[in-house]
Amino acid sequence: MTIGITGPERKAPRQSAVVGLIIAALVIAIVLTLLALASDFLVDWLWFSVIGYREVFWTTIGAKAVVFLAVWTATAVILLLNGWLALHFARRRSTQLAAASVWSAAGNAPPDLLALVRDRLRWPRLIAAGAASLALLVAAAEAGNWGVFLQFVYQAPYGADDPLYNNDIGFYLFSLPAYILIKNWMMLALALSALFAAAIYLVHGEIEYDIHRRSMSSTVIAHGSALLGLLFAVKAWSFGLDRYLLLYGDNGVVVGASYTDVHVGLPALWLMIGLSGIAALAAWANVRVRTYRLPAAAFLLVAIGSFVLSGLVPVLFRQFFVRPSELELERPYIERNIALTRQAYNLDQIAAKPFAAEQKLSFKTLDANKATIDNIRLWDWQPLSDTYAQLQEIRTYYKFHHLDVDRYWLNGSYQSVMISARELRPSLLPPNAQTWVNHHVLFTHGTGAVMSPVTRKSSEGLPFLYLRDIPPVADGGPQIREPRIYYGEEHDSYVIVKGSTPEFDYPKGKDNVYAAYDGTGGVPIGAAVWRGLFAYYFNDPNLLLSSYITADSRIMIRRNIGERVRTIAPFLRLDHDPYLVISNGRMFWMQDAYTVSSYFPSAQPAQDQDLNYIRNSVKVIVDAYNGTVDFYLMDTGDPVAATWRRIFPNLFKPFSVMPADLQRHIRYPEDLFLIQAQLYQSYHMEAADVFYNREDLWQFPRQPGGGGVATMAPYYIIMRLPGESQAEFFLMLPMVPSRRDNMIAWLAARCDAPDYGKLIVYEFPKEKLVYGPFQIEARINQSTEISQQITLWNQMGSRVIRGANLLVIPIENSILYVTPLYLRAEHGHLPELKRVIAAYGEHVVMKETLDEALSALFTEPGAVRPVSSTMEEMPVTRPSASQAREALDRYNQAVERLRSGDWKGFGTQFDAMRELLEDMNRHSADR
Repeated sequence: MTIGITGPERKAPRQSAVVGLIIAALVIAIVLTLLALASDFLVDWLWFSVIGYREVFWTTIGAKAVVFLAVWTATAVILLLNGWLALHFARRRSTQLAAASVWSAAGNAPPDLLALVRDRLRWPRLIAAGAASLALLVAAAEAGNWGVFLQFVYQAPYGADDPLYNNDIGFYLFSLPAYILIKNWMMLALALSALFAAAIYLVHGEIEYDIHRRSMSSTVIAHGSALLGLLFAVKAWSFGLDRYLLLYGDNGVVVGASYTDVHVGLPALWLMIGLSGIAALAAWANVRVRTYRLPAAAFLLVAIGSFVLSGLVPVLFRQFFVRPSELELERPYIERNIALTRQAYNLDQIAAKPFAAEQKLSFKTLDANKATIDNIRLWDWQPLSDTYAQLQEIRTYYKFHHLDVDRYWLNGSYQSVMISARELRPSLLPPNAQTWVNHHVLFTHGTGAVMSPVTRKSSEGLPFLYLRDIPPVADGGPQIREPRIYYGEEHDSYVIVKGSTPEFDYPKGKDNVYAAYDGTGGVPIGAAVWRGLFAYYFNDPNLLLSSYITADSRIMIRRNIGERVRTIAPFLRLDHDPYLVISNGRMFWMQDAYTVSSYFPSAQPAQDQDLNYIRNSVKVIVDAYNGTVDFYLMDTGDPVAATWRRIFPNLFKPFSVMPADLQRHIRYPEDLFLIQAQLYQSYHMEAADVFYNREDLWQFPRQPGGGGVATMAPYYIIMRLPGESQAEFFLMLPMVPSRRDNMIAWLAARCDAPDYGKLIVYEFPKEKLVYGPFQIEARINQSTEISQQITLWNQMGSRVIRGANLLVIPIENSILYVTPLYLRAEHGHLPELKRVIAAYGEHVVMKETLDEALSALFTEPGAVRPVSSTMEEMPVTRPSASQAREALDRYNQAVERLRSGDWKGFGTQFDAMRELLEDMNRHSADR
């Protein structure tokens, strides 16, 4: 026999190098994974620190961490406990059965693969890993609810009780949502525990489920019964919470707890709490009995009880007992719904006033309301957007994102203006200029704004520009000393400022003007470690390789104002329309923010919105140059805002410290006004009988639009209310009766101090017919003169564009209707304001200017036409013989064009003749 003796095997020459590479790769992978987890945290920390809200960052991160760790720990402990118990019981039973099954191994039977795998697994570690992993998923989902738990801890009282349970409404706003989340987590944890334990029992043969045999051991039954008892106990608490959820029901008549809910649903829930408690005791008793029948009976008790008591009985009770006397029985609950809905949306603060709807307007009353007449908006946003784009975008990479209506004191008068920021969109650069340097280093900011009065136009029908061109030129508008826009409504990516090369500022002829940023915006990126961080964050190695980045460079991220505000305060809901304000030579964005809840008791949810409570408690100011963000608290009486102020004590500033000039530009937000107006259509009816029968239901006016019929939108306007001494800035909207077109009321929100935020509804006499916008539109279309002229223009190759809104203008106790008419070439994009249509009473006129239209409407013997300061007037002269000859010449040329089939030439000559004749007629009347 040969005995071989061998020494240790010699390693291959390259083996150590391979091992080193593998270790290095693992280290790099771990580092990259940690960097991926930490990059968001570090970028947010840097950004919050620079912008001045580090405390907000740490509070938010701390709350998320606490919620995450608490949920993870609790879930992991529950899963681990159930997994360990299942393993313990399964192993003990397996040991007892091992001796009886040893003999089967002596034969030739194939080994049990499941048993081989099961016996080789390290079950304690596997259970710990599984419990930790499942808990990780649950905790990650629950961490997003950090705000709910912070509101629960720091909740402020509302100061009023709900009428059913006499709880402070703050309980429903702050405590109930937290309880529901905890209840849902407990149900999920118990369900996962049952599945987790069942998997262990299944692998260990305690549960058999195949074609031939379905069974489970008594150990499994005992464990399952214990979990089922806990589930029934949580279900009993769930039924207890359901008592409060009755306040959010809707049976089509009452929103909130109805007669059926209070007299049947509430007692049924108490019974279900008792049944769930009995079911829990029965399940726990089965831990010792260990039979199928007791848990099945407990389950059927709760299921059938829930179906009968919470489903069938309330339906039958409402159908056969409540419906025959529905109004009488539901009256107190309808009154609760009305009162609490009005309270949730501040509808109870709307002041209702009568509006006589008289027909007494004259030149004298128009002159007394000169501020209203001078600010009637003739420029709609869509035609004006096209005009701005054609005249003032200057280059293809500039864009006017949105037009806003605001008011300024200009040249001693209070004027309503349209304004839009000229922002930069690098994606519109030519294809060969789509480079990293252009996108992130050179083309970094927009420039200036365009402003025009809402009424004035040039002789060509174009807007008169108060602000125009690059760099901004002020011609009657406010001066802009810092026109650069680094933060706005565009959604472009990051930019680098204070680099080694100047930034593109604006074009000047064939050359470009360059400038260097000297503000405080952006995060320092000069250090190599920060460059590496942001390169990884944006997946952009150019941030590491570029030579344009210096030690002083800064990176501007989250430049969209909506994203900027949401990152700091994700608990605020933002209005869709931030607007530009020019103040003291600088440009700012004003963003309205709302505090909302969907847990206000017995309040009607807003249409297409997940809320039934809303306040415009916060105004946000964003500096367009530096990107600073300031939150100003408007409504100190809002409990939701008060709660968030307790959570973030340094986030909100008092409204009184907002700069005075910016305070002059706050306006009532359109989104809130629209929600309130929609609800007020029904909830202006405070009598339960009237509300139940929908006797006085309102709706928004209809008007032609988009090739069909559209709903009128709210609009901003300067006007003087009846009985007031001066004109104010308002947001208003007319109302018409349901399925009718005559006007019944108009709702207005005041935007100027000291009455900011007050809402007024002026109601018309029900016995008097007041034409609504759709009826006035019909009268306009029926006017032979107007329809013929529009048809003629359309046949001449021009496109007639009507105003988006037929403006309803309250003057004294009368209503004036005004709408603009624009012309645009068939293949052109430059609309021109050509005519103004005005209506009053039974009269409808169309003239070249608003002043002429009003003169035609209110012609009186010996009356003098009012002169509007907002119109471009020509000196008054008497008609001459030369004008008459020119008119006759225009007529002859028009006839010749018509005979030759030249419709365009005919229209041109016809318009010129018409203008001459109208001018002669005006001069004759002025003599």
